[in-house]
Amino acid sequence: MKRRTGFVAGMLGMAMLLTGCDFSVYSLPLPGGAKIKGPSYTVTVEFADVLDLVPKSSVKVDDVTVGTVEKVWLDGYVAKVRIRLPKSLDLPDNARATIRQTSLLGEKFVSLAPPTGLEKPRGRLENGEVIPLSRTTSNVEVEEVLSALSLLLNGGGVAQLQIITQELNKALTGNEPAIRSVLDQLNIFVGTLDKNKQQIVTAIKAVDQLAKKLNAQKATLATAIDSLPKSIATLDKQRAALVKTLQALATLGNTATRVITSSQKDLVANLNSLYPILTKLAEAGADLPKSLELLLTYPFPTNAGIAAKGDFVNLGITLDVNTQKALKGILGLNLPTVGPTALPTNRLSIPLHNPTTNGLPSLPVPTGTATTCTTILGLPVCTPKLNRSGFDPELAKVLMPGVAQ
Repeated sequence: MKRRTGFVAGMLGMAMLLTGCDFSVYSLPLPGGAKIKGPSYTVTVEFADVLDLVPKSSVKVDDVTVGTVEKVWLDGYVAKVRIRLPKSLDLPDNARATIRQTSLLGEKFVSLAPPTGLEKPRGRLENGEVIPLSRTTSNVEVEEVLSALSLLLNGGGVAQLQIITQELNKALTGNEPAIRSVLDQLNIFVGTLDKNKQQIVTAIKAVDQLAKKLNAQKATLATAIDSLPKSIATLDKQRAALVKTLQALATLGNTATRVITSSQKDLVANLNSLYPILTKLAEAGADLPKSLELLLTYPFPTNAGIAAKGDFVNLGITLDVNTQKALKGILGLNLPTVGPTALPTNRLSIPLHNPTTNGLPSLPVPTGTATTCTTILGLPVCTPKLNRSGFDPELAKVLMPGVAQ
């Protein structure tokens, strides 16, 4: 009993001694980690979950142990791990950190690696830097896999597969045509969407552009919406006046209806009376605008101002004379035609103004060497002897038979 009491007292004294000193299990020399010789530096790594990572765990690069974990603590909802690395280790500033296991049931360690993919390594990892939560991950734990498998097998979907299959059989039995029709319609619908894919994309882009324009006019729309209550309040104040206006419009409409109804016959009669006038105006056609053009220059045509150059008129007259018709109209003679054609028509041009002289215009006289007189139906007719520049000799034989040519 004395020995046993002394042993217990010694153990209590040892415990009290250990409790009074600043001592923990982590301060004992434990296996794991790398013994760093020479200069070193520390880096803090943030993790969402450190699992069962403990101090003195290894820090590896390419599965080679290069450092050790010094401290693990919780800062809010983020777990932070301080690791020590040798100064000779060259890692980029954007290095990534992952918590891995040496084997299925092995210990945890921190794995450091440069970035992969499109991100390029940059800079150099220095003392006191922090690898943020965005560049750290942790592998799936065996416990998590076994827990998920247990949930699936015991209370998950595997136990419900039989019930789901039975219910589907009950729902589908006897409804095959309807289900087939639904599937056909769904196939047509999906096919139509696929055919109109470009139009749908165009519509979505148009909606996107509309949204951008609305976003650009957001201030204007906000101003309009803010001023809308004031406008509604103003309309509410003017509601009585608006009601009176609408009532007056209704009264005016009724009055106009009565007037039109009572004057319908007179209106139809007036339209029937206007019909002949409008018809004649339509028949006048282009003559009416031409007469209106002459109205401003009456009695002269519209081009009279162009012809009158001052104290003379710059015009020319072409006179067509048909001898046979003239003699028939004046003397009543019906002269026969010579040869297969009728009597020739002599054209006489008389200029009304000669720019080289200031006198009156002169008429051209047919050239001839003598004048011969004869009597036709009791009337004396004197004609000059004509050459080829005057009347035709055949005509002279008909008009003056017996006269020397």
